[in-house]
Amino acid sequence: MTTQTVIILLVIGLIAGILSGFVGVGGGVVIVPALIYFLGLTQHQAQGTSLFILLLPVGLLAVNNYSKTGNINWTYGIIIALAFIVGGYFGSKISLRISPGKVKFVFGILMAYVAFRFLMSGYSALSNEK
Repeated sequence: MTTQTVIILLVIGLIAGILSGFVGVGGGVVIVPALIYFLGLTQHQAQGTSLFILLLPVGLLAVNNYSKTGNINWTYGIIIALAFIVGGYFGSKISLRISPGKVKFVFGILMAYVAFRFLMSGYSALSNEK
């Protein structure tokens, strides 16, 4: 592994960590595209790596900070986490059975839709602040 690769990985991690702690995004929105475009991983490799990355740091550090300030709904979290385990298992099975290009296309549509909704919601909120 080259020094340049290590630096790219550190920058990706830092940006994803900051955005994850700041607005709750990081894995799919930052890490997956960065691994694909800057390091040449496939869609499947980037997704698997992103999931691996999120296991420990999110579970320990970021959650601890939000917990200390009472900003976690534990009941909702537990229910979603249980469904997430099942969904993650089946989602990965489905993803690995279809081409990375199709997965990337679906991923792009999802990101565009979410981005559009957030832009409209943010614009509306800014308009109401006046």
